[in-house]
Amino acid sequence: MTNAKEPVMSMTSHAYTEQEVGDFFDQTAQTYLSFWDSEGVLHTGYFENDADDDYRAAADRTSDILAEDAGIDGSSHVLDVGCGCGNFLIHLAGRYGCRGEGLDLSQERIKIAQGLLAGRDGLDIEFRHGSATRMPYETGSFSHVVSQDALFLVPDKPRSHAEIHRVLRPGGVFAFSDFLQPKKEIGERARKHVYDRVRWSSGYSLVEYQAALESAGFEIILARNLESHIRQTYRVLGKTARERAETTSDPAARDWMLAFSDSCGEIQIAIDQGEFGWGIFVARKR
Repeated sequence: MTNAKEPVMSMTSHAYTEQEVGDFFDQTAQTYLSFWDSEGVLHTGYFENDADDDYRAAADRTSDILAEDAGIDGSSHVLDVGCGCGNFLIHLAGRYGCRGEGLDLSQERIKIAQGLLAGRDGLDIEFRHGSATRMPYETGSFSHVVSQDALFLVPDKPRSHAEIHRVLRPGGVFAFSDFLQPKKEIGERARKHVYDRVRWSSGYSLVEYQAALESAGFEIILARNLESHIRQTYRVLGKTARERAETTSDPAARDWMLAFSDSCGEIQIAIDQGEFGWGIFVARKR
């Protein structure tokens, strides 16, 4: 481990606890499934071009890019931190033949993941509820740790990085996508529609994220700034939410979808103003 100083992150209007984050995702699990993706694919897509509006294909493309960048294959033992509804790990096991574990702070999302797994035979994976800052795994258990758009929510990021480093084997690979906070100063629009909306306390810029990983004992292999893809994701999701709101018979669900669609427009403005971003990172345990 190095002694490099951990980057200082700027805080939003409230420092959310792990309990608050877990409760929020427990409470909203079914709502997100009702309009975003019925099987729980809830991460940012990697789109082919500006005209591409196939969210599910773009989301699968993100998964494959991460897997290929990480070098995952049939010999890999993979931990998905912040696994949500389990789709990423199920996709990896089905396509590449790896074995693995999924860990998430939301009990409801773990139940969804376990339900999805029950319908797929022959996959050597399992899901459990737990914290990224106190992982229930032995030191050096995994060849790879992966994550999609989840680690930004961890209040104690240095602790989660240390835990990821601990559970990886020597030379193991940490490959993930995550949301970025490019600017220190965040306006009210971004606070409301980006940060506070999902109980996000603080974040890193692309450069700060690399410094944090190096401080935790990782060697950076690659870091990509992909803000155009997150902008496209929210453009497509906003359109989808509005279309589905027009066909739902539940007034409460309709109001939630329309509010989310409006937020998607505000989120795109926050991206354009440099207050919200997205990147992909691959690092190796030193």
